[in-house]
Amino acid sequence: MSSLIIFAAPSGTGKSTVIKRLMRLAPELNLSFSISATSRKPRGDEQHGVEYYFLSPADFRAGIEHDAFLEYEEVYTDTYYGTLREEVDRRLSQGQTVVFDVDVVGAMNIKEQYADKALSIFLMPPSIETLRQRLTSRATDSPKVIEERLAKAEYEMSRSGEFDLVVVNDDLDACTERVLQAVCSFVQRN
Repeated sequence: MSSLIIFAAPSGTGKSTVIKRLMRLAPELNLSFSISATSRKPRGDEQHGVEYYFLSPADFRAGIEHDAFLEYEEVYTDTYYGTLREEVDRRLSQGQTVVFDVDVVGAMNIKEQYADKALSIFLMPPSIETLRQRLTSRATDSPKVIEERLAKAEYEMSRSGEFDLVVVNDDLDACTERVLQAVCSFVQRN
């Protein structure tokens, strides 16, 4: 079996950017990004099957009923995120190292199922105030949604100790380098 690299972080911490950099900087690791499913609406230029599999809330709930997800979570009211079991199995069977971008609960569920074959990484914002500024400047969410995200961030940060590695993203280059070193070491050991 190949390895799994699991990333979790509060919304606005830079997780997607770090993952994209990792994928670009380490082609020799045969990294394959696990595309999550979500019931939220696409943002900007996001496309179905590229950034996410966009499902209606009803279709997502049907997938839950049919055990189609390795893990899933209703992260905000009627907004689900999850990992399609078939997607992961296909990539592992091809000998790829699967990279996940999931929430804390999803990360712990995947880690529990794959144990020492999975490296869990939590990206921490420098502070809640910095996170508030990042979310506000992103200009994609209402003030109410930003407050919901900040409340969830505090919960997620309280669980960071459950991860194999915690990296504060106060400098994108330094954060990326630390993650790259940890992932390279982990994949080479497995």
